[in-house]
Amino acid sequence: MRAVEIVLGLVVLATVVAVSAKRLRVPAPSLLVVAGVLVGLIPGLPDVRVPPEMVSLVVLPPLIYAAGEEMSWQSLRQVWKPVSLLAVGLVLASAAAVGFVAHAVTNMSATTALLLGTVLASTDPVAVAALGRRLSLPPKVQTLVQAESLFNDATSLLLYKLAVAVVVAGSFSWGHATAEFALLAGGGVIAGGIVAAVIAFIRRRTEDPVLETVIALVTPYASYVLAESVHASGVTAVVVTAVILGRQAPALTNAGIRLQLGAVWGTVIFLLESVVFSLIGLQLPTLIRELNRSSESWLIASLLIALTLIAVRVVWVFPLSWLQAWRGGRRPSWQTPAVVSWAGARGVVPLAAALAIPLLTDAGDPLPHRDLVVVLATAVIVISLVVQGFTLAPLVRFAGLVVPTSATQREYALARLRTAQAALARLEELEDVEAASQVVLERLRVGLQDRIERGELRVNGDAHKVDSVLADYRRLRRDLIAAETDELQRLHESGEISESTQRDVQRLLDLEDTSLDRP
Repeated sequence: MRAVEIVLGLVVLATVVAVSAKRLRVPAPSLLVVAGVLVGLIPGLPDVRVPPEMVSLVVLPPLIYAAGEEMSWQSLRQVWKPVSLLAVGLVLASAAAVGFVAHAVTNMSATTALLLGTVLASTDPVAVAALGRRLSLPPKVQTLVQAESLFNDATSLLLYKLAVAVVVAGSFSWGHATAEFALLAGGGVIAGGIVAAVIAFIRRRTEDPVLETVIALVTPYASYVLAESVHASGVTAVVVTAVILGRQAPALTNAGIRLQLGAVWGTVIFLLESVVFSLIGLQLPTLIRELNRSSESWLIASLLIALTLIAVRVVWVFPLSWLQAWRGGRRPSWQTPAVVSWAGARGVVPLAAALAIPLLTDAGDPLPHRDLVVVLATAVIVISLVVQGFTLAPLVRFAGLVVPTSATQREYALARLRTAQAALARLEELEDVEAASQVVLERLRVGLQDRIERGELRVNGDAHKVDSVLADYRRLRRDLIAAETDELQRLHESGEISESTQRDVQRLLDLEDTSLDRP
């Protein structure tokens, strides 16, 4: 019962924080972590411990699925080379550097310190996606940091499993490590592809909104569980499933169900992100109180490890970026590598790995310094989300990488113009074969011509003329919708129509009213 109360309290806290974050123009994940830490410091509050299964199985799959759905194959092909170097090379370098620093500044053995390094080696797709949603980054930069966080899991998970094996069992084999990596990466890709094929087959034959919603919500869990059941990477499987299904989304269902799924996913992601980022901050004071009983130092070590992760990332990213610029005949710049270096936040995936570290060795003894590893990992995650989260947007603005609103609006107008022109061309073909009466064809033509005229004005930079006309149209149309709503209410109260009919018609009016706010 207490766990339910904590989750409900976190949802309420997250709602308040989300409103505050929007008004303060700061990232909600960072503010949620701070709020969680402050709540955790309240005297008399019960200790909070997060079960690793809750993070890895309940929270992680849908959040990673949502981040992967936003990725496109076309964008991914443009950045696969630097993503590969970051997802493999940088993960190895980060794990080694953190292990060296942790061994030097704490009492941990070299193997335990390396275990901490593998926990913190990879960036987190959930944190990166959550922080990146409010940034207007160039598409290539956004794809780079998001793809890196999505695909570095196989490398970090392999290192993590090997480190756990060394610490718990004291064994290591290069042959076993190679086979393990092949299973993690390859098995995850295969499992994700199988689930995507099955789900696509089912959704093409389903038109029930409730079933579609259930299938969509179950998909990331099915992919994750299938991969983990064969000891492959569940995160990789979820990413592959998300990318494949995200590309096929328009062919899998109709517009109404897509609108419903968008609303459902938005709610689910908000709730899960709210709970998990709050829990990261909330459990840190509990872990620190328990660690203080053993008199082990953690503050200086966590700060040094956080600095080490940033330094290694900077040292890795800048030369890589400059080398690519030199090969492409371009002048090296500092802006893009600076933002990519600073965007390497840690979050949910490292937290799940830290909490899943075994309590005992194979000999039955308590795992040495396990509590210190969990505290340091959690503290570094909090530092990363707070420091990098609050300063990433100012850095993007200072670097001049913010995509202007005018460019985004012109791109939107261009897409609307080209689609309207394609529709008009198709309408002329239908008119030639007399597919419908002239009244119907003319009505369609008027709507398309209006879209084309407005699109041409926006693309040519005369958006103010369109805005003036549309403002008058919205005002008058909303006045008419209000009159329709009043009449609908009167018909229902007089008993001329049922409540079901009123609800259906009101939904149509609400959809039209909402559509007036679209750009």
